[in-house]
Amino acid sequence: MQTDDGQGLKARKQPRQARSQATVEAIFDATIQVLRAEGLQRLTTIRVAERAGVSVGSLYQYFPQKQALLFAVLQRHLERVVSVTEEAAASAHNGTLQRMVKAVVTAFVQAKTENLDESRALYAVAAELDSRRYVREVGERNRVALEAMLRTACDAHFDDVAMTSFMFRGALVGPLRLVLEGESPQLMIPKLCGQLESLCLGYLQREARPKSPDIHQIPI
Repeated sequence: MQTDDGQGLKARKQPRQARSQATVEAIFDATIQVLRAEGLQRLTTIRVAERAGVSVGSLYQYFPQKQALLFAVLQRHLERVVSVTEEAAASAHNGTLQRMVKAVVTAFVQAKTENLDESRALYAVAAELDSRRYVREVGERNRVALEAMLRTACDAHFDDVAMTSFMFRGALVGPLRLVLEGESPQLMIPKLCGQLESLCLGYLQREARPKSPDIHQIPI
């Protein structure tokens, strides 16, 4: 099992020109297609290059081995998900708990399920590469975004916002992990947002205390 300690997982070079960027995107898309069609164990750089319409030599210019390619594709996916979550959390600053939960849950669920086959394939890649360190870094970014959002809630205060945001993230991620592991029927997917909103909002409302009024805004 490979690890994310930097040994063999880093891309050889980064694309700079538009043509190079298009080549790398084609390689990434082809990697997902091969993963979905043939599975992780049958994925090879030769199959990916053929699907992308490039030479194996061109692929190796950027990715020295299969593990480096898989890690780069995983990074692209997780960066997209975490960026969407961060943006949703930032957009809900100073809102009510209900607005915050709806914004974050909707964005997160959509990012993880809009292409469910891809998400499931890359979930298997994460386990194969043992990319726990990188996944923890992404999780920390999510936690920081949620904590910053909850601190601005206009209708609630939390005595331990760090613990609250940690549990909020756990409640959000847990059911999606079951979905990616294939432990939930396909028919459940459309109901996920509503169910997760109930789960997360119920927890937050239970832990919240009414927010004290700002004495500077109280008319004298």
